[in-house]
Amino acid sequence: MNRNVPATTRLGYGRRLVNAGISGIRTGREDFNRQRASALVSDSAEESLKLAAIGACVGVLPVLLMRRRRPRLASALVLGVAGSALGFCAGFSWKTRKLTSTLAHSAAREVRRVKDEHWLDKNPIDYA
Repeated sequence: MNRNVPATTRLGYGRRLVNAGISGIRTGREDFNRQRASALVSDSAEESLKLAAIGACVGVLPVLLMRRRRPRLASALVLGVAGSALGFCAGFSWKTRKLTSTLAHSAAREVRRVKDEHWLDKNPIDYA
């Protein structure tokens, strides 16, 4: 990293990259069709609740299988919540992978465009 570049220039470039990423996500959402995207997200969340319940059961299972006379309620609760969260996140991310892919590709395209502009500003091409 070049230390001679002022911090304001680096911050401005970082801000342009973030804005380009956000703009790309908005463009990708419009390309995916908003009604279809919102229906996909709500259906995926509803279907992921089943996996959250399975994850909660799997999370509580080790506490119940331990050879203690009385299982610890706090451990069961923590592991159940963790299993539930993992199950929900896994199901939701799998079911919305097409939308996520569209948004990520669009954001990457916009960020790449800003990076190319920045490179050309620093390295002008002289065709003469």
